[in-house]
Amino acid sequence: MADVAGTEPIGGAVERRRLPLSGRAAFLLVVMLALLAVPLLYPVLVPYSYVLQLMTGAFMWVAFASSWNIIGGYTGYISLGHNVFVAVGAYFSAALFVYADISPFATALGAGLVCAALGVGVGLITLRTRGDAFIIATIALMLIAQIGFDNWMWLGGSSGIAVPPLQMSEPALVKVPFYYAMLAVAVGAVYLSYRIRHSRFGLGLRAIAQDEVKAEAAGIDTRSYKVAAFALSAVFIGIGGALWSYSLFYLRPEIFLAIGVAADMVLMSIIGGRGTVAGPVIGALLIVGFNEWSVSEFGSSELNLTITGALLVGALLFFPGGIVGSLRARGKLPRILDWD
Repeated sequence: MADVAGTEPIGGAVERRRLPLSGRAAFLLVVMLALLAVPLLYPVLVPYSYVLQLMTGAFMWVAFASSWNIIGGYTGYISLGHNVFVAVGAYFSAALFVYADISPFATALGAGLVCAALGVGVGLITLRTRGDAFIIATIALMLIAQIGFDNWMWLGGSSGIAVPPLQMSEPALVKVPFYYAMLAVAVGAVYLSYRIRHSRFGLGLRAIAQDEVKAEAAGIDTRSYKVAAFALSAVFIGIGGALWSYSLFYLRPEIFLAIGVAADMVLMSIIGGRGTVAGPVIGALLIVGFNEWSVSEFGSSELNLTITGALLVGALLFFPGGIVGSLRARGKLPRILDWD
């Protein structure tokens, strides 16, 4: 007879029963193993460099969208200035590499911490506002950052700064370190989002999103919660920005501070399902994949932009709550995608 519920005696000792992996956990494990194996397919995988570059970019946007979702989804504060953290992370690591010869792979985590600290400072100012005023404040943050980087000559100003390329004995494998590093960033961002979603802190953020006044009346320190969410949402964006800068080899402010970079984070989260864990992941993968297909078919033309815009409008019409949210409301969300 078992001594404790869920345990049984074996050889005089009590051992906890091992439960089999759930279908969702098994699915995620298989996906992770498959992703880890992709770079090992050289030279079977053709075109090798293109596939790695496309997947690395997808990982980056998964990390960006999942991170943005902490403040824009869980907390309900739409930020159009989170690309500032991409720029700060990129220039932080690039400067240390150019002037101190420290690899961005070694300083990427530091870039994330710097962005978190910056997020606290910025959050204390911008989160005094709500609604439309907050959106305007974040746009102002982006414009201020753009002026600052354009005129910071130590970092090359508007002309930009060159970053020494990664040297490897086999040139075809140069994208492999970026692939694994950005995969780790994506996994970290999604895991952070998941942990927040299932924590008391996350419950407080969702209460703020639903009704901030009632949340305050219930005893939630809304100011501290919002600032913490803003700072946490900047961490993996800064890390991703640091790695992105190294893969570009040349940095200019407009690469990171274009409004399209910030807008993509928002769109990916909204289309996938803002305020859910899986939503930003699905939205990022869909938009990256569709954009790549559209560019290959129609080029970087107005037709490509028109088709992309039509897709976004159609997605929002058929899935007003985002793909994950709408499917859940209809009772059609596959269990493997229900991470909430």
